[in-house]
Amino acid sequence: MSEPLLKVVDLYKSYGLGESKIEVLKGINLVIDQGETVALLGASGAGKSTLMQVVGMLDRPTKGSILYSGRDMSLQNDNQLASFRNSYIGFVFQFHHLLGEFSALENVMMPALIKGESKQKAVAVAKELLVEVGLEQRTTHKPGELSGGEQQRVAVARALVMNPSLLLADEPTGNLDKKTGEGVHELFSRLHESRGLTIIVVTHNEELANRMSRQILLVDGKIYQS
Repeated sequence: MSEPLLKVVDLYKSYGLGESKIEVLKGINLVIDQGETVALLGASGAGKSTLMQVVGMLDRPTKGSILYSGRDMSLQNDNQLASFRNSYIGFVFQFHHLLGEFSALENVMMPALIKGESKQKAVAVAKELLVEVGLEQRTTHKPGELSGGEQQRVAVARALVMNPSLLLADEPTGNLDKKTGEGVHELFSRLHESRGLTIIVVTHNEELANRMSRQILLVDGKIYQS
């Protein structure tokens, strides 16, 4: 049997020391296979966003292991983690974090340019992605000239420019109205079908959660049910 895409083993995350220590994640065990779509559910403060940060290599765990296709991330130095993160993981957040002075095309290209790809290749891939997310007519527009839904679609395209194995989305529709959010839901479904993309999404949106193949409920830093 092949290794799962992601395996989380006995994961703990705390902040602070002594009496001010706050334990956020308390022994998380999780296996996610290639091509799964997973919704992380739970009340505010349950540890969902912290789990995404740690799984996405944006923060290191206090204890425990994270393995991608059998590769133990705890054995990697900061530069290796950054390189892995840029190549294999795409991120979409509640707020799109686009660079206001750059066009949609330039924003999507940015991770590829940072990685050292040629401008010609970065432009070609970015254009293809903007077509895929339905924004081929908006490539030269800056974020301030785009609607909230369009800005989030640009953020999704940017997350995919390095052709990641895993897309992590933290409340991707939390800042959008219902109709616009539904458009983002549809986009995630299409990306999963067309690319076989593995998606983990933190959401309070019941409709988006129901589109995922699996739902995981976190309660007080632990997986309550899956």
